[in-house]
Parts: sequence; structure tokens; C-alpha cells
Amino acid sequence: MTSPEKMRPGSSCPPAAETRAECLERIAALKQRLADEVLILGHHYQQDDILAFADHSGDSYALSKAAAASHQRRVIFCGVHFMAETADMLTAEHQAVILPDLEAGCSMADMATVEQVRTAWELLTEGGRRSVTPITYINSSAALKAFVGEHGGAICTSSNAAKVVAWALGRSERLFFCPDQHLGRNTCHALGIPLGRMAVYDPRLPGGGLEPAQLETTQIFLWYGYCDVHQGFTLEDVAAVRLEHPEAKVAVHPECCHEVVAASDFAGSTEALIRFVTEAPVGSVIAVGTEINLVQRLTARFPGKRVFSLSPYQCLCSTMYRIKPERLLEALEAIAAGEPKNLVSVPRELRRPALLALERMLAIS
Repeated sequence: MTSPEKMRPGSSCPPAAETRAECLERIAALKQRLADEVLILGHHYQQDDILAFADHSGDSYALSKAAAASHQRRVIFCGVHFMAETADMLTAEHQAVILPDLEAGCSMADMATVEQVRTAWELLTEGGRRSVTPITYINSSAALKAFVGEHGGAICTSSNAAKVVAWALGRSERLFFCPDQHLGRNTCHALGIPLGRMAVYDPRLPGGGLEPAQLETTQIFLWYGYCDVHQGFTLEDVAAVRLEHPEAKVAVHPECCHEVVAASDFAGSTEALIRFVTEAPVGSVIAVGTEINLVQRLTARFPGKRVFSLSPYQCLCSTMYRIKPERLLEALEAIAAGEPKNLVSVPRELRRPALLALERMLAIS
């Protein structure tokens, strides 16, 4: 177990490693005391010491729906910023969503600012003269979701991306997929679109790095973004598993690059990966390409199966890991004191168009 970080100003949790148990005890006591007021949500990628206190665990969208269905006034979302934003948009006015550490962001979501996307949109649509449908992965800011809603597009998750992309292509010949290029590429290729009909828009390059001719011939414009964790899995990792464990199945998340997905036995969302491991027969050997906390949890959950990470390295979501027990304790203590902090609130002018994009997704899927 990693020792807790040094106490920050204002933190009431002792800094020494041997006091971790005391910190967890205090969380347990406050959780019980505040049960009628506080709902704790824990994403699959959280460490075990956080999930032990979660009323619900799951992926980002499932947790947001759990928040919307709850009666508690305070929702502590142990995830990252875009997840808390989604939960805030789906919950009632009297509910407040709290992110234990406001620095817990998402590198992928941060790769696509709405200002950058507006610039790209003007180029890709020729100022509105070319028909393009925008799609944004749920791993994006509320501002980007709102932009997509305003421009006739929809949100997708890794579970329903194929349905949403198919819907979008039924509306226009061209698609603009943000912010994860790999999910967009893998989804579109699985639907039969050749890789040669896809191009990456990179906001760091003049004109997004696209030649004028590409604007005419490209069907799928992919934002350059990616997940640090999933892009870390390589073809070499797959080859090593095939060599050392020829009986193994390789199961990866579609945020992995196309070459890794193509070389794997299965690709699916976090929930689909869990289901794949769960349904595999006893004695199965499975290399899983996703965040290490989830992989380790699956390893412990299924001792009759050999489940291990596709990569020999610790594929940890560093921003998710900012939600430590110390931060959860601080959030609970602030609520108990009547002064909740780290509230995440989406402005009303963004909430309406972002929810429109979300409602389109729900209607599609």
C-alpha cells in the first residue's frame, strides 16, 4: 500500500503511514453518521481503500445515473472532473456534487478545449458549408458536450459508441469525433469504414495538420486526443503475452490504439471487460489491457482464473489516484461541519445544450 501523502494545509488526516488505519476508521464513522445526507460514488479505477466506502461503483455514466436516482443532498464523486460535471448535470437542483480533489482531472478531456474545437469546426465544415456531425466521448468537459449539443451532435460512451456513430453517419456523410482518436478509429473501423477514410486533426499543428485535399476525401475526422493509460499498451505487449502464454486471451479497452485492438481477442468497455473475465471458464488465462487497479481487483476476485495486466508496467491513472482516503475524509468532515467544499457546478448556459447531447445519446441507445 502506498503511504499517504504529507498533510496539506487544512487537512485533518495525520500524515504518518501508520495512521492510515485511523484515517479509514474516521471515514467509516462519518459515512455511517452522514448516510442519509451523503452518497459516495467510486469509479472502477479507484484504489481499494476508496471503493471500500463507495455506495456504488462503476463507470462514469453508470455512477452519474446512480447519483440522479439517489435521495442524498451531497454526492461525493470519487472519480475525475468531467465525471463530477456529468453527475451535476443529471442530479436535481437540491443536490450538490463534490469532487474530493479538484485537481483530479482527465488528461484526455483536457486535450480538447472548446476554443480549439470551435477552430477545428470552422475548418472542417468550411464555416457551415460542409455537413459534419460532431460526436464527443463522455470523457470530455461540459463545455465540449454543450458545443456538440448546439451543433446537432451527441455524446457516446465506450459501450454505445457504435450505435451513436452509426446514427451520426445516417445524418451526414462526415463525422467529427472528439476527444479520443483511438475509440473513434476503432469504432468506425469495426463499422466497416477503411482507415484511409479517417484523418487526425491535431490542434497543435497549422490547419490541424490536414492537407486541403484531406478535407474533401476524409469521412471521419478524429481529434488527436488519447488516454495516457490505454495508449501505453503496445503490440510488443501483446506479442510477449502470446509468446509466454500461448493459451491466454487478450482483452483490451477500445481506448487502446488500433493495432493493439486488432491483435487482441476481445475489445470492450470497462463493463464489457469485467463481463468477459467474469464469464470466462475457470482455468482461463486472460491478459487485460486497462487500468491496473481494476485488473488487480479482477485478479483477486477470480482466484480460479489467471488474470493479469497486458503490460508489465503499472498502468495507473495518476489523476484518478489523486482521490486518496485523506481527501475523502476532508470532504466528509467539511460536510459534517456544514461547510461542504470542492463543489462542481456546471453553469446553466452549458447545462442545457450538454443535456441535449446526452438526451440524443439516450434516444439512440
